[in-house]
Amino acid sequence: MTIAATVERYLKDRHVQYDTVTHPHTPNSIRTASAAAVPAHRLAKAVVLEDERGFVMAVVPADRHVKIGQLSKRIGRKMGLATEGKLKSLFSDCETGAVPPLGDAYGLTTIVDDELADSPEIFFEAGDHLALIRMQTRDFMGLMRNAAHGHFAAPLR
Repeated sequence: MTIAATVERYLKDRHVQYDTVTHPHTPNSIRTASAAAVPAHRLAKAVVLEDERGFVMAVVPADRHVKIGQLSKRIGRKMGLATEGKLKSLFSDCETGAVPPLGDAYGLTTIVDDELADSPEIFFEAGDHLALIRMQTRDFMGLMRNAAHGHFAAPLR
């Protein structure tokens, strides 16, 4: 697997130009950034949250973590991390832990941290632990036009 079928179809339907960057298998986004020689602040990662009303995808730079309490307050919902089992069913064409930050492609409400807009290009998981998608930030932000925006992330410790 390289690009998840849902992601490939979503990008093709929107006529977005991108290329892929392969890298050795990695277990998390920080190691992915290092293995792919990509600055971690340019690697967009998805953090899926849930509550009784459903799921929300938060998109942040890989060198940040979601301040769940702050985000919950901002959107008026008490959110918690989605379980791995639920992620498997939501992202059935992706490897566990390689969730692409394209909530719209998977029918999820999305909120993106505006810090990602400061980079000339964005990288993100393609659906497995071996490939990233690279595109211009303006194209990525165009895909995020229906998403809520704000600042709700903090540096990893």
